[in-house]
Parts: sequence; structure tokens; C-alpha cells
Amino acid sequence: MRIAALDIGGTSIKSGIWDGCQASELKEWDTNASRGGEYLMERVKEILHTYGAFDAIGISTAGQVDSEKGKIHYANDNIPNYTGMEIRAVLEKEFRVPVAVENDVNAAALGELYFGAAKGSKNFLCLTYGTGVGGAIVLNGSIYTGNTFSGASFGGIVVHPESIRKDEEFSGCYEKYASTTALVKRVKAVDASLDNGRKIFEAFERPEIRAEIDGWIDEIVYGLITLIHIFNPSDILLGGGILAQKYIIEEVRRRVDVGISEGFRGTRIRQTGLGNQAGLLGAAWLARELLEKEENKNSCFICHIAAGKRLFFLEQFFCNGLGCC
Repeated sequence: MRIAALDIGGTSIKSGIWDGCQASELKEWDTNASRGGEYLMERVKEILHTYGAFDAIGISTAGQVDSEKGKIHYANDNIPNYTGMEIRAVLEKEFRVPVAVENDVNAAALGELYFGAAKGSKNFLCLTYGTGVGGAIVLNGSIYTGNTFSGASFGGIVVHPESIRKDEEFSGCYEKYASTTALVKRVKAVDASLDNGRKIFEAFERPEIRAEIDGWIDEIVYGLITLIHIFNPSDILLGGGILAQKYIIEEVRRRVDVGISEGFRGTRIRQTGLGNQAGLLGAAWLARELLEKEENKNSCFICHIAAGKRLFFLEQFFCNGLGCC
């Protein structure tokens, strides 16, 4: 088995080959997202052609994904003209192999379910903190997509209703306060030179910076307490580069434990385990499932034809033997 997998983000595209056991031939490419959806599809085809022959394709991508049709249901202006893109149709026409397409956080959650920190957990939530806040809901081992493939948009939880502005999407919402972007904004108001997560944690010992980090962690916790009260999950997985900081995960656990209602204790809060390979592996797994369905369908079709032929010969044998034909 040789499955090509791509994880399409707004900044970079990660790619690799999965053989059913591990990912190899890993590469990373610039997305050049501002050039739009049509350019992106050409870029994806170029990348896939570098891998030679393969049996199926798995795509993890930013945007709301109609995974049944393999198309983008909705994407914001980070990738212009990406909404409506028929990814499966485009790639199946080019490569003549089955193509599975899924939202990037959903794919990452499946990667963690089958290969990572959520292995053995059938009901869990996955959140990633970066430019915004992405989410995935896994129920009974399957992704819950919602009615329009936008379920688990946890970044849209209203946490500060006093800050809602009619002309600003997600104003007053979780991702405006709990994302890495929000942390950088907070800290830059104190020291404009600290413009990314790495620089911020290098300045961790400064009391005024520590205070901003602590305030940001509180924002993360508000959303998590809400989600635990709604879903009562066995596990919550937290991902995103900045969540690798030990102080953050420890403080999140402690503060959630303080704030949660007594009857909802027991949810395990853990870091994701696969890093930037989670989306790739999740997409590869979905492609494998699709490939197996196609193979079974073809096998059943052949068996059906064979069974029909056997029935015909039996009819001929008995009819001729009895002289009724």
C-alpha cells in the first residue's frame, strides 16, 4: 500500500507517503495561499507528481470541508476563491485513484485517534491554538461534522459578549482571546518586540509578561470549562506549537480543575502527540478506508458476475439434462 497524503495550511503544505505503518518521504512546501484556490490545486498536483505512483490520496485542508463530496464547503479570504473547490474531482481526474478530503483539525483528530495521544479513546475533543482556534469532535470513534460541515467551530464560543461588534466576525468570541494571535497581541501591548510565541516565553520571567501569559491562559480555560460541561468528554487534546510549553498545559489542568462543576470532573486534558504529522496521518487513514471500500466494491462486483455465470451454467446443465430447454 502506498498512499500520498497532504496537509494544506494557510502558510505551508506538508506532504508524505504512508505505507500502512509509517509516514516517509516527508516534505514541506510554501502554500502561497494569497494566489487563490485555482493556483493551489495546481500546486497540489505538482507536489503529488513528485511522489511517482501511489494507490490513493488523502487531503487534510484548511476550510470547512464537505467530506462526502470531497469539496470545500466554505473558506475565508486566507485562501481566495477556495470555497466550492472540487478537490476530489480535480485530483481523481489527474491521478485516477481514490481521493479522501477532510478538514485539517478533523484529520489531525483522527491521526491522534489511530496513532497518537487519543489512541483507545472513542469520545474526545481536539483543539488547536494558532492563528485562530480550531476544533474537532470525535463521537464513538467518528468525526461529528455538523449540518453544514462546520461542527466544532469552538473559536466561535462567545466568551466576551460585551465586545461583540456587528461588523467584525468572531468579535467577542473564544479565538479572539485564546488563540496564539491573541497572546501575541496582549504581549505586544506591553513590549512590541515580543512578536511571536518563542520570544514571549524567552521573556517569561519578566513579571509583566508573565501576567499577560496568565491572563491568556485564563481565556483558554474559560472555553474548556464550557466544553466539558456541554460534552462531558473522556479526553480533551490540546495542540498548536505554543501548547508544547509545559507551564501552559500544567496551568490549564490546574485552573480547569478549580473551575469545573463537581459532577464533571474526570476529563483528561492532554497535549497532542503527533505534532505536525497528525493531519497527514489522519488524511492517510481516511484514504486507506476509501481505498478498501473501492477494492471491496470491485471485488463484490466481480463476485456478482462470477455468481451470475455459475447460475447460468447450472441452469443450462439442469435444463438440458431434463430436456426442458
